[in-house]
Amino acid sequence: MKNLKNRLVFSLSYFCLWIGYFIFARLFFLLFYFEKTQNLSINTTLKTFLYGARLDASFSGYLCILPFLLILFSLFRNPKKIGNLIKWYSYILLISLTLLLIIDASLYASWGVRLDTTLFTYLNTPEVMLASVAASQMTFGLLFWFVVSFVFMKIFKKIITKNIEKITKGNWKQAPLFLLLIVLLLVPIRGGLQTIPVNQSNVYFSNQMFANHAALNFVWNFSNALTHKSNGKNPYTNFTNEVAKTIINKNKNALIKTNQKAILNTKKPNVILIIWESLTAKVVGSLGGEPEVTENLNNLSKEGVLFTNFYANGDRTDKGIPAILSGYYPQPSESIMKMPNKTRSLPMLPQKMIDLGYATSFYHGGDLNFGNMNTYLRNAGITDFVDGSDFDKKDWNSKWGAHDHIFMKRFSDDLAKEQKTPFFKIALTLTSHEPYEIPGDYKFGKDTEENKFRSAHAYTDKVIGDFIKNAKKQPWYKNTLIIILADHGHRSPAHKGAFNSPKKFKIPMLWLGGALNQTGIEIDNISSQVDVSYTLLDLLEGDNTAFKFSKNIFNTSKHQYAHYIFNKGFGTLSKNSLFLFDYVSKKPMETYGSASHKLDSLGKAITQNSYQDFLDRK
Repeated sequence: MKNLKNRLVFSLSYFCLWIGYFIFARLFFLLFYFEKTQNLSINTTLKTFLYGARLDASFSGYLCILPFLLILFSLFRNPKKIGNLIKWYSYILLISLTLLLIIDASLYASWGVRLDTTLFTYLNTPEVMLASVAASQMTFGLLFWFVVSFVFMKIFKKIITKNIEKITKGNWKQAPLFLLLIVLLLVPIRGGLQTIPVNQSNVYFSNQMFANHAALNFVWNFSNALTHKSNGKNPYTNFTNEVAKTIINKNKNALIKTNQKAILNTKKPNVILIIWESLTAKVVGSLGGEPEVTENLNNLSKEGVLFTNFYANGDRTDKGIPAILSGYYPQPSESIMKMPNKTRSLPMLPQKMIDLGYATSFYHGGDLNFGNMNTYLRNAGITDFVDGSDFDKKDWNSKWGAHDHIFMKRFSDDLAKEQKTPFFKIALTLTSHEPYEIPGDYKFGKDTEENKFRSAHAYTDKVIGDFIKNAKKQPWYKNTLIIILADHGHRSPAHKGAFNSPKKFKIPMLWLGGALNQTGIEIDNISSQVDVSYTLLDLLEGDNTAFKFSKNIFNTSKHQYAHYIFNKGFGTLSKNSLFLFDYVSKKPMETYGSASHKLDSLGKAITQNSYQDFLDRK
């Protein structure tokens, strides 16, 4: 009986070791994001541990299955050898889980969600994924990984050794009782005896999303995402497909035509599209943001057509580019740009421009293989490329590629030699991406991530300002439309309200150039990236019928709206209303305005319809 008791004590101690590890992991996450944690009350902070305990116990239960089986076998085999097997099993898990803990905490700042299968979409280009991490962060991360793994390995070794020494070979008659203990692990694994097993919704207790995310067990969330991959069914279904389409068309049909006076003075201008990495409206003074970051863009805003209510549809480059060039909504947890079998069937602005007689080219100072961008762009019909391989390594920052001033100089020089007209050229900048390594002085210093972010955008702003200044002297400028917009918004600088509120997704779009018939005006219509291709082709009298998710930006209907997607959620907004929804908790995160109830059904219909379109593409 004593031997059985010792086995039970060992098993309970081992289970508690993992509970302790996950309590530490949550504490680390809260301390890592101390600024966000400070915004939580003490009561709410403590509740992250209380509510998170169910998922901690659940995953601890999974981790205990093999050790418990091994303890059962110790009835018939040398317990010390069994103890050594459990130690090595634990060591491997501790090293692996601590690495995931660091990755989870590092990526949360950019993604706003805990670790899930999105990680795998970047594993084919790990050097690009690591490019967002500064050398100092990498060093600290490796040191932390080593220290935490070492400390917990020591703790596990001590407890396992102490308890295994009390165990001796036993009687096979004890086996049924111990098997019952293993079966009882199903209780913590399922999170209790209720009908539906525990899931993320059970730990979402607060209207502050950071508190809910802190309560999540990071590795349970990751494992759950791994085992619940799409089965080909639409998880965002709220209506029949026909009802969803009816809701969308009722709102969109009035927005595809415009009575706007001619914005261009020619039917076939050259078109330059400059996609500015991570530029959020929060740092653009002409949009009500911080006044000193983009001083050149602020001044240029007075010379062209500024769109003051323009939004990104996603939160990363691989989502922004298909939105801009294909008029295609991003998916909540996948990226269509990384799926060539699906992207080849998308409508493509470059191909439509080729059909209109345009020569097309794409410029980027970095690796076009990132996010499978190269395949997507070639599917779009583009054949002329300039990328990071065309620049000397001495002109690169340490991570992403050629600095923007080098890259845009090459772009400008090539424009001066361009013989084919009309042309459609796309330039994607990169220096304003993390870790914000810029040449020369940091205008706002680099004492904080936010100041480095501001400084990087001030640098790119000067580069863009110099490019436009030079462009005005070129003969091609008088017949050219230049469109400047961002690929996505950004979490920095920190904003009040929900992490995924419209403030994060609002971006600038500015039209410049001699092809403009009207200048010095502002357009406050609600619009987004998916509307760009449709609107441009409408102005150029091209075929835009395939861009079925798009609207005309210049439409002045009172039914204007924008819709954006983030991981497991969406936001739909109109001039005075918002509906922000989270699919994990199945609850609104933020709502305001008299039309929010209409945006509820519209947002869900768009999310359902666009994801069904994604599933249907082969």
